[in-house]
Amino acid sequence: MTHPQAPLSGVSEARVRGILSRLQQEDARTRFVFTEVYETSALHEAREADRRRHLGLCLGPLDGVVVSVKDLFDIRGHKTSAGSRLLATHATEALADAPAVQRLRAAGGIIIGRTSMSELAFSGIGNNLYFGTPANPVDPACIPGGSSSGAAVSVALGLADVGLGSDTGGSLRIPAALCGVVGFKPSSGMVPTAGTFPLSETLDTVGPITTTVKGCMQAFAVLSGGCVPAMPARGPYRLGIVYDGRITDGTEDAVVQALQRAKNRLSAKGVLLQSIDIAPVLDELAQIDARGTFPSIELAARLGTLSDADKALLDPTIWDRIRSGYHAKATGYLAMQQLRKSAIAHMQQLMQGVDAIMLATVPVVAPLAADLAEPEHFHAINSLLLRNTRIANLLDMPSVSIPLPVPGKPVGLMLWGRTDADWALLHCAKEIETIVNDK
Repeated sequence: MTHPQAPLSGVSEARVRGILSRLQQEDARTRFVFTEVYETSALHEAREADRRRHLGLCLGPLDGVVVSVKDLFDIRGHKTSAGSRLLATHATEALADAPAVQRLRAAGGIIIGRTSMSELAFSGIGNNLYFGTPANPVDPACIPGGSSSGAAVSVALGLADVGLGSDTGGSLRIPAALCGVVGFKPSSGMVPTAGTFPLSETLDTVGPITTTVKGCMQAFAVLSGGCVPAMPARGPYRLGIVYDGRITDGTEDAVVQALQRAKNRLSAKGVLLQSIDIAPVLDELAQIDARGTFPSIELAARLGTLSDADKALLDPTIWDRIRSGYHAKATGYLAMQQLRKSAIAHMQQLMQGVDAIMLATVPVVAPLAADLAEPEHFHAINSLLLRNTRIANLLDMPSVSIPLPVPGKPVGLMLWGRTDADWALLHCAKEIETIVNDK
């Protein structure tokens, strides 16, 4: 991996001991990042990685790399709570690791612990009322973004090299953008979701958070069961730019300026930027939204009828979002699925002339946590954070958030790619990352 602290020469045990030492200190920045820390097993895995390296038996680029795991993946012998008191109350110990965790272990990844998350993965804020909210690594007074909050913070603070997370509407890319790291959401089916708590069977995806696009590529290769493919020589990349107000309205000046600097650098290096009109697709997505949301409907169906005692275990702001799903009708849900299928096909046609679409990951920098105390404001900010990212989930596009070089709070640049063209998008993202960070 490319993390400056990643083990490169037989020092995995020392690396893990350093992380454990930091976590044992009284430091508000590292508090609430992890829900569980696996000291004994992590040290054992680190020693095994060092032994393999000494014998020349390295398993690959992830051997000896420290991995944090979002608390919705099954880990053998542990309960999966998905950040929820409700699930923690009723959960039993997992009989096996989730396939994604299995693949990381088989590649030599060191599982350091489980990370905090929004309750039931149902918020882009990253807060957790009951288990604690990690502080934003750049400004502790701000939110980290979610739902893979602990995953992003663990990587940003150097407590892990790879953060394993999930993305249903932006849960990898939102915290990556607000914390200044890279988050990648694959196309559906690229990485198995078995052994995870499902927020939405329709939209859920599994992916990595790292410090660089190269790191995401290495992690994604393992998670998808393949290897990083070479890309043939090609001409300049073509990026579509969306000017529709449904994507751009309300974007803060700091984000607008950071994106404009990125565009200037890209143009200077020969990247072709062209306007792309996706209004017809956004119109189709609006028809879906008028009928409901997949996460609310599918999570309500999964939870079933809850007793008053069970409802009391949920964060009220999360329950507000779940509750709407109980009113959905089968005909409306089937119509949503058909509209989504049509929108996906339409978007693929519109993207024939570009390699990717570039936009802001989120239209704002990390909001202050104190400003979200009122439910009305919480829901408004949550919707704003999810606005751009959720489109990639609804349209089943691979998508990556790359941090831009800005002073102060981080800003994320997001790319959307064509469905199932995940590697093409990642190679494009690697080139874009190099250009926008060119001094």
